[in-house]
Order: sequence, then C-alpha cells, then structure tokens
Amino acid sequence: MVDVASCLDIVTSGTVSPDLSLQKRSLQVLTLSQNSLTGRIPVEIFQLQSLVHLDLSYNMLTGTLPHQLGNLMNLEGLDLSYNSLSGPIPDTIGQLGLLQKIDLSSNALTGALPSSIGNLSSLAFMALSSNKFSGYFPQGLERLQNLQYFIMDDNPMFIPLPSLFSRLTRLQELRLANSGYTGTIPPTFSQLSNLSTLSLQNNRLNGEIPASLSNMSHMYHLNLSSNLLVGVVPFNSSFLNRLGRNLDLSGNSGLCLSPAQEHDIKIGVAVCGVNASLVMPLKSEADLRLFGSYVVMIFFAGIIHHILLLLVYL
Repeated sequence: MVDVASCLDIVTSGTVSPDLSLQKRSLQVLTLSQNSLTGRIPVEIFQLQSLVHLDLSYNMLTGTLPHQLGNLMNLEGLDLSYNSLSGPIPDTIGQLGLLQKIDLSSNALTGALPSSIGNLSSLAFMALSSNKFSGYFPQGLERLQNLQYFIMDDNPMFIPLPSLFSRLTRLQELRLANSGYTGTIPPTFSQLSNLSTLSLQNNRLNGEIPASLSNMSHMYHLNLSSNLLVGVVPFNSSFLNRLGRNLDLSGNSGLCLSPAQEHDIKIGVAVCGVNASLVMPLKSEADLRLFGSYVVMIFFAGIIHHILLLLVYL
C-alpha cells in the first residue's frame, strides 16, 4: 500500500520543473496528467527513486524516453500515454523489475521492443497502441508470465503473426489490430485458456480460422474482420451463441458459414453454397481453373441449347 501522506498530485501548466527532484526525494506518487505540459521529460524526475507511480499522460511532452528511466527501480505503474514522445524504448526499462503496468500508447515511439522487456517479470498490463513500432518481437517477451493485457493496435509491424503469444498463458486480452500482420492465425493460440478478447482485425491474415479456437471457453470478444481469411467458419453453435454480436468476421470474402449454422447468428459472413453469389470459397489455383472450366462449359452448353432450339423450329 502507498502511504497517502507521501503522495503528491501536482496540478500545473507549462513545462515540467526540474526542481521536483530536489523538493520531493521521498515522493512515491507523481501525477501530472492533463495539464498541457510541453517540452522534454526532465531527467531529474528519474532521480525520484522512491517513486511507485508516475503519470504524465495526456500532455504534449516531446523528445525521447531518457535511459535514466531505469533508475526508478521501485516503480510499479508508468503512464506516459497521449503525448508526442518519439524514439525507441530504452533498454534500461528492463531494470524496472517491480513494474506491473506500463502505458505508452498514443505517442510516436519507434523501433522494435527491446529484449530487456523480458525482465519485467511482474508486468500484468502493457499498452503500446498507436505508435510507430515495427520489427519482430524479442524472444524475451515470452518470459512475461504474469502478463494479462497486451494491447498493441495501430502500429506498422508488417510481420507474420507470432506464435510466441501462445506461451503467455495468463493473457486475458490480446489486441493486435490494424498493424499489417501477415500469415496464418497460429492454432496454438487456443492454448490461451484465460483469453476473453482477441482483436486481430484490419490485418493481412490468410488461411483458415483454426478450429481449435472453438475450445476457448473464456472467449467473449473475437474480431477477425477485414483480413484475407478463407474456408468454412469452424465454430460450433455454442461458441457462436456465446459470442453473439461480439464476434465479427466481416470483410473476409473467402469465408463462409455452414448452412446448418445459418440461423444461429449474423456474423458478417455469407452462407456456403446457397446460390451463385454465395458459393464455397475458392482456395487454390486448381480450384480457380476448375471453376473457370465449369463456367466455360455452361456458356457453350447454353449456346448449343439455343442452336438446337432453332433447328427444331426451322
């Protein structure tokens, strides 16, 4: 528990004063959120080694994250969201062994996540959405065995969707929308038995939806819309009814729903083989050639039929 007497909620405007570190060496909570603060984060703040919570969110702070961030070794909560911070996350973040929550969303941070992030063994919540992160995830990420929320929408990743998330068995929410992920959805995602929300919309995922996702008994929100997925939707009626409107598969022209499940729920997907406009998805070049041959055959059969009719009436 944080001693209320040692907390300070400073409300001010302008720049962040570097004198704070001289005045409040024993400070445990520093909140400067929503104060129209500008300029860089003064490195003096990172001399407040007693800090447990630091919140500078919803300001107009610029510049990079100082490597001195690693000095705050008692920090449990860090919120720098909704600023204009740039550059990479410093490797020194791995020194924050007590950190439980980090929110860096809605900035302009770049580069790949540092491998040292795997040292944050107490981390339960990580939000990195709406930045400019790119590149592959470090293997150390799978060491975050207490992580429950990983939110990283809206970043230009453009890599195959990694299976390493399957090893984060305490995950409850995984949000990776609108980030250019390619490849297939790893079947091993079904090992995330605590997952309630999976958001993968607006990517470039292809292939079939793994049937094993139906076995995720805690899943209540699933969004796979606007990808390149194909095949028959593999979910059973129980899964479809449980998610209801919280299941979105729209925007995948190669997906179709089994006729047996047609009346269960509307999920933005056509029913397989109902009519000429709702046929089974074509998955390969061989299917396309076969379909083309079928169309040509029907065309010529129609012509022959009309010729025969003309001959009969002549």
